[in-house]
Amino acid sequence: EDIMTWSARPSCEMASWRPVSHQLTAPRCTKKRYCGSVPPAAAPPPDMPAPPPPPLELSVSAKGYRLSGPREIVEEFLKRNLPTTAAGASRDKQAAADEEDLCPICLDKFTNKKKLGCSHVFCSSCLDGAVKSMGPQCPVCKEIFGQVVGDQPKGTMTYDVIRARLPGFSKCDTIVINYSIPDGMQTERHPNPGKRFSGTERRAYLPNNREGNEVLELLKRAFAQKLIFTVGVSRTTGLSDTVIWNDIHHKTSQWGGPTGFGYPDHGYLLRVKEELKAKGIK
Repeated sequence: EDIMTWSARPSCEMASWRPVSHQLTAPRCTKKRYCGSVPPAAAPPPDMPAPPPPPLELSVSAKGYRLSGPREIVEEFLKRNLPTTAAGASRDKQAAADEEDLCPICLDKFTNKKKLGCSHVFCSSCLDGAVKSMGPQCPVCKEIFGQVVGDQPKGTMTYDVIRARLPGFSKCDTIVINYSIPDGMQTERHPNPGKRFSGTERRAYLPNNREGNEVLELLKRAFAQKLIFTVGVSRTTGLSDTVIWNDIHHKTSQWGGPTGFGYPDHGYLLRVKEELKAKGIK
């Protein structure tokens, strides 16, 4: 006689339960001399557990979860589990509410609460301290909420248009930008206040089209806010106490592609606008 038992055999991470068949075989004759007969098949033990109810199947798709099975079993499952889920959601909501009452900087109750345009909230004194060390940007999401002023030494920025074609921009002339930062003395905002630094002369190139002129205007604003250069250690020469780029990339060559700091580089104008946006220039 075939007796159906049920065993959990998941076919995937969220699989249904599948039946497995087992055979109860008739025991052989236990007499010393074989009598030629086979005893009848043994009956199932009286304490054999009853087969479990038909399984529930849980499937996952882009639209969400789908639970299928006999109606009464699905309803019983939902009745037993939904209250727990609702209670858990309630606890999570309360925890989130409690967390919202704490300043993300000092992790204490708010004092003199101040809300930024990005909706993050801080103690007024905590935010003032963060602005002094990081500048006017949200300590949580880094969104700029004021004008960022860098530590670029005094210098000049000029530009001109030449009749030349950059690789990848064959239908327009070329904008040439000239930066000049003379030698000077480091201030309290630089790595070594009171120590002299060496200046620099830099030249950069942009296509003279609509997007190139848009980047030029953004660079002019960044230079006025002292964000193009800073004082530090040169990555190319290793020299310290010198004027270096301040994470706003420029094309210092007309040719050579990305590895040669030149053109063609079709994604450059978009990238440099993102770098400027990160400093509040947009």
